[in-house]
Amino acid sequence: MPRFAANLSMMFQELPFLSRFAAARAAGFAAVEFLFPYEFPAAEIARRLADEGLSQVLFNAPPGDPERGERGTACLPGRQQEFRDGVLKALEYAATLSCPRLHLMAGLAPAGVARDTLTGTYAANLAWAAEECAKAGVKPLIEPINHRDIPGIFLNTTDQAAAIIAAVGPERLGLQFDLYHCQVTEGDIVKRVEKHLPIITHMQVADVPGRNEPGTGEVKWPFVFSRIDALGYRGWIGCEYRPAGETVAGLGWFAPYRN
Repeated sequence: MPRFAANLSMMFQELPFLSRFAAARAAGFAAVEFLFPYEFPAAEIARRLADEGLSQVLFNAPPGDPERGERGTACLPGRQQEFRDGVLKALEYAATLSCPRLHLMAGLAPAGVARDTLTGTYAANLAWAAEECAKAGVKPLIEPINHRDIPGIFLNTTDQAAAIIAAVGPERLGLQFDLYHCQVTEGDIVKRVEKHLPIITHMQVADVPGRNEPGTGEVKWPFVFSRIDALGYRGWIGCEYRPAGETVAGLGWFAPYRN
């Protein structure tokens, strides 16, 4: 049966962030993920996890400058030291939270810079991060993101991600396969899961087109989830969606999978 983790950056926004852990546990989730933890002390988040018996399964490395709308620094020439400092900070949090996976955001492709230059920077940064993460027992992940939600994001398709992972080494770097982003950009999500399953380390889900909970859009989720299960995927599926209304009221889709 698929295992779902509540994304606390997007779900339960009726509550302050630190209160969302208890809400997720009460709703039947055994694990959580979120985008960025750095506003809060790692020890405080760890206490909330322990109090609720929750596993932390994923979060993102620092994204760069949020005031400028940055979405990662991994592909950006001249920002290598900032990228490395961010990874090391994230690994400190991962150690405290016992989190085994870390998403390394690619960043927005700057105008006027050759794609080969960005690709070289990206690959070199990921290779360095893979070494540091391996020392900490953490698997770094990369995620293709659609250009409708984030215009100009460097990493856009699953095939692009697969090529980078092959270059760095699939034992060192994994694919964060977001079914929502894949459906928007490429479609045919079940076939793409089948194709890339050997490198998929984590999945995320939201319905299309509104990025709301499963059952609010165009995708036949019971079929998709049953196929993912039949393929043998045993990782977590993060619920990275914006509830269409109150979070718990929209969890009818989750009832068959409650922990």
